[in-house]
Amino acid sequence: MGKVTGFLEIDRQVHKYQPASDRIRHFREFTLPMSDKEVEKQAARCMDCGIPFCHGPTGCPIHNQIPDWNDLVYNGDWDNAIRNLHSTNNFPEFTGRICPAPCEEACTLNLEDIPVAIKTVEQAIADKAYETGHIRPYPPEKKTGKRVAVIGSGPAGMAAAQQLGRAGHEVSVYERESRPGGLMRYGIPDFKIEKHYIDRRIEQMQGEGVTFHCGVNVGVDKPVAELLAGYDAVLYCGGSESPRPANIPGDDLGGVYDAMPYLVQQNRRVGGEPIQSVAWPSHPIIAGGQHVVVVGGGDTASDCVGTAFRQGAVRVTQLDIRPQPPEKEDKLSVWPYWATKMRTSSSQAEGAEREFQVATLEFIGEDGQLTGVKCCEVDEKRKPIAGTEFVIRADLAFIAIGFAGPAAAGVAKELDGEMKITTDSRRSRNVEANDRDYKTSVDKLYAAGDVRRGQSLVVWAIREGRQAARSIDEALMGSTVLPR
Repeated sequence: MGKVTGFLEIDRQVHKYQPASDRIRHFREFTLPMSDKEVEKQAARCMDCGIPFCHGPTGCPIHNQIPDWNDLVYNGDWDNAIRNLHSTNNFPEFTGRICPAPCEEACTLNLEDIPVAIKTVEQAIADKAYETGHIRPYPPEKKTGKRVAVIGSGPAGMAAAQQLGRAGHEVSVYERESRPGGLMRYGIPDFKIEKHYIDRRIEQMQGEGVTFHCGVNVGVDKPVAELLAGYDAVLYCGGSESPRPANIPGDDLGGVYDAMPYLVQQNRRVGGEPIQSVAWPSHPIIAGGQHVVVVGGGDTASDCVGTAFRQGAVRVTQLDIRPQPPEKEDKLSVWPYWATKMRTSSSQAEGAEREFQVATLEFIGEDGQLTGVKCCEVDEKRKPIAGTEFVIRADLAFIAIGFAGPAAAGVAKELDGEMKITTDSRRSRNVEANDRDYKTSVDKLYAAGDVRRGQSLVVWAIREGRQAARSIDEALMGSTVLPR
């Protein structure tokens, strides 16, 4: 796999970024392209490791055959590289941009050295395939006569719809917003993934016979019961969208918002759409000239940081209740698992002030408007330490501490009492369905993605969509050739 001595001879290289002072002036992607030869050299670093943990249980959730397509890229066979990659991943241009790459953490080379630049190679394979015309519609040779409805057009819904369409079923995707893509379109900023990548996949799927019905809020505009009566199977991929409640005093002040209305309306601005969203209605929120505080330490919080800087925020402070992690991990004790270590996102590197092991005690305001955030240090059990209180000036505050389950309206409301809900270890309320057949407690209704497993990654959503499609195909036809 790759060049036998490549990992000894070639240094790791990934996409470089535009300088922060340049990239905060726009909302476009800011990674600088690498040449084919540079990518081929990175693929050469993939060594013949014997047991490739990169696509094992702790690595890639969709089990991308990483050593195989690294070897193909190293040898200049980009055409077969995309064929191999597509055999496990419908949308490598998505994961090549926004996946945190657990495969690289699990890379065998990472145990003693620096891992192979797997994510960089994956993105390059997908982008080159578009340039060379290798990504085009692949309609089924024959139709089955079966009809399947998919509720939600995020990565789980898209992956399932494409797989089911290619199996020959008539597939209709219902999306409440004006364009497909779910929170991948409306929640993730364009500086991480430009939305034309979603658009061209939608065009491919339409060419394969998949139909998209946008502006239809199932459970509100169209009853779930109507879909269950009119289709042979219905797959619910509504995502995990209910913000986890923070219960911080003063959260009703003007200037305090959940993260999603802020991110969604800015994505709609960039996309040339009116800012009002079906799921996330809000008046205009602009951080220009403001002192901003972001509560939370995850990806959504980081997206708020990057968006605020691009809107012209004067200062952005990010509060994380967790302790500051070490700069480096003890690889012998954690590999091949995801390591807890200090990580700085591109948004944080643009100038965010980060406070660790800090709790948000109260939002402070005057005349109903936010003026500051009262905080304190916490101990290892996240209990406040007396005498450590301090106040950060704030004109805007965004709460980004995760999601606690599917939207309360729509499908969940219509099927309340009929569709079983379970609570996971994170206290998230998810639709009950196992990961073997993805069947819910409602006949003919399946569930996949974050709505079933809770808040997770795009790559996990793709996996669940593919597996649910296989289960549905097998249930409708008695057997299936779709892969898990």
